[in-house]
Amino acid sequence: MKGIRGERLAGEFRKEISAVISGKLKSRYPELSAIISVTEADVAPDLKTAKVYVSVFDKDKQKALNSFEIIRQNAPFIRHELSQVMRLRTVPELRFISDGSMEYGEKIDKIISEISKDDE
Repeated sequence: MKGIRGERLAGEFRKEISAVISGKLKSRYPELSAIISVTEADVAPDLKTAKVYVSVFDKDKQKALNSFEIIRQNAPFIRHELSQVMRLRTVPELRFISDGSMEYGEKIDKIISEISKDDE
């Protein structure tokens, strides 16, 4: 969704989804021990759907995958909680997408540090 209203709405979605995941969802699922970050929310102009990009940080890759799967399976619960907080006529259907940009950035940083170490 483009424009000032769309950006504001996407920012509000990011903030509220993050609050629901870190609060109510973590209390329902104690195995969500990873650091979970909502990096972006892309809301459709008609407010029917929203793509929510989520980064999950955990040293154990399997735990990170399990945490993301729990979030993805609980999309209807998160949507319901958003409907309680946000004053919108319709709350969009949430589609969670794994955001690997942080892992990619970490990989690039590691490569650059190895190259600079080799130069010295």
